[in-house]
Amino acid sequence: MRPHVDQRQAQVLALVRARGSVRVADLARELGVSPVTLRRDIEAMAARGEIHRMHGVISRVETVRPGGGASATRAAVPVAAPAGDRPAASAGAVGLVIGMVVPTTEYYYADVVRGAREVVEARGARLTVGLTRYLPGEDRTQADRLLSTGADGLLLTPNWDAGSPGPGEGAWTAELPVPTVLVERWAPPGHPAAALDRVASDHAHGAATAVQHLVERGHRRIALASRATPTTPRLRAGYEAAVAALGLEPAPPWPPAGPGPLSDADLFARTLDYLCEAVTAGGVSAALIHSDTDAIMLIPRLQARGVRVPEDLAVITYDDEVAELADVPLSAVAPAKREVGARAAGLLLDRLTAPGASDGDSAGDGPRQHVELLPRLTIRS
Repeated sequence: MRPHVDQRQAQVLALVRARGSVRVADLARELGVSPVTLRRDIEAMAARGEIHRMHGVISRVETVRPGGGASATRAAVPVAAPAGDRPAASAGAVGLVIGMVVPTTEYYYADVVRGAREVVEARGARLTVGLTRYLPGEDRTQADRLLSTGADGLLLTPNWDAGSPGPGEGAWTAELPVPTVLVERWAPPGHPAAALDRVASDHAHGAATAVQHLVERGHRRIALASRATPTTPRLRAGYEAAVAALGLEPAPPWPPAGPGPLSDADLFARTLDYLCEAVTAGGVSAALIHSDTDAIMLIPRLQARGVRVPEDLAVITYDDEVAELADVPLSAVAPAKREVGARAAGLLLDRLTAPGASDGDSAGDGPRQHVELLPRLTIRS
């Protein structure tokens, strides 16, 4: 053990004995070290029986003197098994806490969270979740809350409307005191968050795959119908790239939105009007619709207005959450949501357990990674 580690652990022991108990996050700030470094010290000290460790808090060990009364001297406590005696699957992650900030645990993110949880628990760590409900500024609030309760690292899905930060937005994500992996978000080159690890679905590839399949079925004018979501910019980029690369005729442009924000009902009506006009007057014969729920709602309304599906308009949906439950099961592009969560959690745990993270302030010395997983197209008749 290096001298500065001995000195730091002596400081921790003195403070805990003086105060009785202390929050790990508060102690890290007081000592000016990262929570990851401090947690490693705490694990070693707890293994030696010098302190008692609970979630987010450490306390001094009390012993009972023969004549009664308590003493704050070191006591015999259960000692953690040596690393070599732990299950191999833990990969050194036993006792680590992973914080995950997501907009919701429903719909798209249910599988993302499930994949992360499976990997975290398989490696002996624990997952805690903060929800933002897409509220402005809530992602930072939830990240701070998870850090204050002892999270060793963060899986973070910020509330960036376009999936990536706008000018002056999101720089705080690169300043967090623990290793952080962006999940289903990306930052452009030059942005501080661009240097973070990230794992995301390649939505552009997914959209291009759908267009290519429709072209193979003989369609030459294909529309994209997607409300404004963090996924939409990447879908449009892939769609437009495929249209250009395959030499397709462009679909009619969307009509101007007009002043002021539109309600969900107005957005839905606008999409319905666009598709009807695109088929009847614009020569469109196929469409990629994001999402499944919109497609399932649109199809009977299109048919009520004389647009037959699939005879007049072939439809592929994006997300594949409920596409197979439509009265006529719909072909769909499915992002690898569960695998995104699993890969992100594995990457973060690898950072936290790398040799460079055991006694220093950095989470390993390996290069940062930008991982994009390709969605899969499922054809249903």
